[in-house]
Amino acid sequence: MSSVQEKITQLREELRQHNYNYYVLDNATISDYDFDMKLKELQELEDKHPEFFDPNSPTQRVGGEITKNFETIAHKNRMYSLSNSYSKEDILDWEKRIQKILGTDAVEYTCELKYDGASINLTYENGQLIKAVTRGDGFQGDNVTANIKTIRSIPLQLKSEFIQNFEIRGEIILPLDGFLKMNEARIEAGDDPYMNPRNTASGSLKLQDSAEVAKRPLDCLLYHVVADKLPFNTHAKALENAKKAGFKIPETIKVAKSVDEILEYINYWDTERFNLPYETDGVVIKVNSLDQQDELGYTAKAPRWAIAYKFKAEQKSTILNSISYQVGRTGAITPVANLEPVELAGTIVKRASLHNADQIEKLDIRVNDTVFVEKGGEIIPKVVGVDLAKRPTNSEPTVYATHCPECNTELIRTEGDAKHYCPNEYGCPPQITGKIQHFISRKAMDIEGLGAETVELLFKEHLITNYADLYELTTEQVIPLERMAEKSAENMINGIKKSKEIPFERVLFALGIRFVGETVAKKLAKHFKNIDNLLNASFEELIAVDEIGDRIAQSVIEFANNPLNIELVNRLKSYKIQFELSADALENQTDKLQGQIFVVSGVFSKMSRNELKKSIEDNGGKVSSSISKKTNYIIAGDNMGPSKRTKAENLGIPIISEDDYLTML
Repeated sequence: MSSVQEKITQLREELRQHNYNYYVLDNATISDYDFDMKLKELQELEDKHPEFFDPNSPTQRVGGEITKNFETIAHKNRMYSLSNSYSKEDILDWEKRIQKILGTDAVEYTCELKYDGASINLTYENGQLIKAVTRGDGFQGDNVTANIKTIRSIPLQLKSEFIQNFEIRGEIILPLDGFLKMNEARIEAGDDPYMNPRNTASGSLKLQDSAEVAKRPLDCLLYHVVADKLPFNTHAKALENAKKAGFKIPETIKVAKSVDEILEYINYWDTERFNLPYETDGVVIKVNSLDQQDELGYTAKAPRWAIAYKFKAEQKSTILNSISYQVGRTGAITPVANLEPVELAGTIVKRASLHNADQIEKLDIRVNDTVFVEKGGEIIPKVVGVDLAKRPTNSEPTVYATHCPECNTELIRTEGDAKHYCPNEYGCPPQITGKIQHFISRKAMDIEGLGAETVELLFKEHLITNYADLYELTTEQVIPLERMAEKSAENMINGIKKSKEIPFERVLFALGIRFVGETVAKKLAKHFKNIDNLLNASFEELIAVDEIGDRIAQSVIEFANNPLNIELVNRLKSYKIQFELSADALENQTDKLQGQIFVVSGVFSKMSRNELKKSIEDNGGKVSSSISKKTNYIIAGDNMGPSKRTKAENLGIPIISEDDYLTML
């Protein structure tokens, strides 16, 4: 190694250590001036010797890379959302559920603060930061690597050995002091101040010039390590080792042995959080054992092994000026409160949900009332009560809408349904555009270059009246639209063409059949293999599918019996949309285990638990999380819960090994 290369390597290592001491340990070991001088020396050496360029050098932190369009990247491991709880009872119910699945009450937990920022997923290979992707919709997000590299608390290169290849997840936050200083500078420059730290942190990640991001005092708090095989037995140990490798892991994490200890943690931070340098909105409780996390698995939306406790939402009072009604893509009517603007949890709120007619009647909500508003789950504002002492003397009870506000069709309400509906499914504008917007959405056909506003514009210009019309659009038709340049038009048409590659289960979800969400669409696609089998299925055939109930079955039949829907499906077929499972999806699938229900418990040597579950499902079997009389087999590995084993023996359910299962196949 040359003396120049040695000097560059030495300076990089020194600066990385000083950076870690300052931004992660909050313990500066060098003055700002001396740090800047060393950085300047390194920059000059790198400029003179470009052959020693390193994309993760400390000099790259200042930014300067311009990103015009942020590339969308699929997450290797889905980023799930968390189930929410608001009381001790919710947490006790959650504990009972996981103990039942695990078959033991020997469960340890970690308690962590829930940081209010923008979620990020960082990928490292051989100790180097490779990419940084936003959460997006959980399945895919935006590549913001250039901007993330400017955040000093995120290591570009690890300071010690950790895991060869892994992902680590966290929250990009804007500390309160930094946020205040940014706003002081904006006010001084005559600009409007930013509304709140969370939105400002999130917006910073999408700035095109990374040099501008570098000027913002962003920070990153990390809380979850993901890898194919972690060399630790607990979540707490994984974070402890991540900290040694150079990651900023909050000091506020605590291991709890019981719900009482969880509640102590919650009660302490409910008040103490206001003394923190950043915003939090709750506590995340996780099962600490990684084997137990693996056994508990996931629901369609969230991990079973974690739950978020939300601190009581901020509440404000304001005047209800009027009530309007919105029509969703399914025809569901949502009443909306139009409010005198009020600041709530860092944002200005002008509208809030009133849920349905029953809620309005129950709270006796009236126009001109002074109402109490809070943010449900800190996201969607809702009216939660009325200050009756301030009610005007001439107040009149609210009479709920009888006709659709968009097409004037008389509303209907079926027995047992909380909402009113507009039945004019194919003639009501918001239902038409809503169905198309659902069709093009990320989890459905994922059509790039086409958004909700453009759908509204295409409908208004009579270019489309349903989602099949999209496939007949031409660049020439689209270019004259408002704010549509030639390049944008080409991107849209190319995005529509590319959507023909979307697999059958997502196409099925995109069709917008009522009650057929992502998970149900996957189950139906897997069972029926193609659209014709599904649409010709009888009620009995539909409810025979795992987790398909009467309501879903009836909805599929109603969809199949409508000639307009069949016409749309036939048109989509003619455009070569994927209406059957691909050869890859069908590969290795059999009906060998049809009708058999398995419970998988313990740790296995030849297959991971997820591989075992997939194998069961690929061969027509069903995996259940808990033992019941309907269970056919328990596949038991090491460390199976003792109470689970006892229950299986009492019910006379065969307990087989991993090898027994493979022999069965």
